[in-house]
Amino acid sequence: MPRSVLAGSISSPKIDVVIDTGNPFLNRTVDGFLKIGTVAASKVAVEETYHCMDKGSISKGKLEAALKKMCKEGVYWGTAAGVYAGMEYGVERIRGKRDWKNATLGGAISGLLISAASNNGRDKVIKDAITAGPVVA
Repeated sequence: MPRSVLAGSISSPKIDVVIDTGNPFLNRTVDGFLKIGTVAASKVAVEETYHCMDKGSISKGKLEAALKKMCKEGVYWGTAAGVYAGMEYGVERIRGKRDWKNATLGGAISGLLISAASNNGRDKVIKDAITAGPVVA
């Protein structure tokens, strides 16, 4: 009996920007900031474009608000990713191993730092650290 098989692959172009600061810790932090910050800004751009198309109007004020929101979200999520990437690398260097525990500890430390920087109370900071560890691993 004849058999047919359909096989193929879809690949997207990969663009990789590398900024070499001369320090591996900073390289990973900057890389995480740029990649995730770009994704967050792009997400906001798509959402705002949808809202403008849905309502059928665009104005200078809406455009300025969208750009401001893109920058704000890009910086926020880029910073969170940069802190996480840096913490994971730091834990890897301290432990001398590359495994899932680095991601868990890096996530917990990142959650703690970001929550503390947001002027949250002690209990909220601890809860955020506990939540962030397993979420990113």
